[in-house]
Amino acid sequence: MGNFDKKLEKFWEIFYYNDGYIKVVTGLRNTLYIALAGLAIGIVIGTLIAIVEVFPKYKRLPKILDGFCRFYVGLFRGTPVVVQLLVAYYVVLPLMGINMPGLNVCVLVFGLNSGAYVSEIMRSGILSVDPGQMEAGRAVGLSYGVTMLKIVVPQAIKNILPTLGNELIALVKETSVVSFVGAADLYVAFNYIGTNSYEFMVPYLVMAVIYIVIVMIIALLIKAMERSLRKSDRRN
Repeated sequence: MGNFDKKLEKFWEIFYYNDGYIKVVTGLRNTLYIALAGLAIGIVIGTLIAIVEVFPKYKRLPKILDGFCRFYVGLFRGTPVVVQLLVAYYVVLPLMGINMPGLNVCVLVFGLNSGAYVSEIMRSGILSVDPGQMEAGRAVGLSYGVTMLKIVVPQAIKNILPTLGNELIALVKETSVVSFVGAADLYVAFNYIGTNSYEFMVPYLVMAVIYIVIVMIIALLIKAMERSLRKSDRRN
């Protein structure tokens, strides 16, 4: 017990007296920013891909777009996100002559990666909506795109809300690899404390607790949103 108290004392010394908490706050902010911004980008990309995939393939253009979307989804689902980060930061962006901060690269890559997964989630959500909703929209003179975006997609999001919550949780946990491109997240902050205190047990335990708390909060928020949506459905 005395040995653990010493480890805790060293942790507190770096965390509080040596301003380690500033790095933790910055890391927490970056972790949430990357996850939330990445999910937002992923929802936009995933929705567009899902619409293309369910669009009737009577003409040449939809077939070409569908082939491109399938390649995109296969590419990002078939490679680890850390590989995507490294390739984007050290290969693709330099070849394009683009100088982008590591944090922004992480948001971009996580968004593109999330889009591949959200597209499959959104596609299943769209297919779960009663086909009569599309027929009703077309019957009153709305185009396919307008009917999809204003009638079908909002109902699909209700159906897939828990799965989108799981995607956000996965993004939060995956941010632990952003240090590979120089971005500061929770792992970087607690690794700094461990390196300077020469004790990693307490910093990593605290880091694990913070991740668990974040995941629990996200799960509670998703459940609250589900209850709210169910109440609105009953009122309707």
